[in-house]
Amino acid sequence: MSSALPPKPRVIGPKARICIVASKYNEKFTDALVENTIEELAELAPNARVDLIRVPGAFEVPVTVATVIEREAPACVIALGLIIRGSTDHADLVGKSVTYALQQLATRYKRPVIHEVLLVEDEKQAYARCIGSQLNRGREAARAAVSMIDIFQELDRTMPGNTIPTRSKNRNA
Repeated sequence: MSSALPPKPRVIGPKARICIVASKYNEKFTDALVENTIEELAELAPNARVDLIRVPGAFEVPVTVATVIEREAPACVIALGLIIRGSTDHADLVGKSVTYALQQLATRYKRPVIHEVLLVEDEKQAYARCIGSQLNRGREAARAAVSMIDIFQELDRTMPGNTIPTRSKNRNA
């Protein structure tokens, strides 16, 4: 795991829509993730429209991301949440499920989905990643989102049209 934030990407000029889907659970930390993400986006993508959708917990994030992509197709979706391990395997099960679902959505819809639904051991780790400045995953999410938007805009400029083969609905075709 990295011990510092990645460098800031270049500021993107074109207008873009970014949707943040954030868990409410562990509110002290998830609110900080959201705030840091929005602050960093304002600096790196000043022309972007940022929509925020709050859901009850981490498990509800993927279905909401899927719905947003299907209905509105933003340039990028940022998934935020915090899972703190307890004495059972529940946290690991939720963490793995969310990770798998978000990756499947990104590849299925060919849309950047930034995954910052964090699985941590305790509140000390949560503080370092959500509120602290050195490992702040909210700022990291914003930087990754802006980088991916820039990459996808460049792909659209250099590879216009549908260059990715799609499966036929009729398997006998």
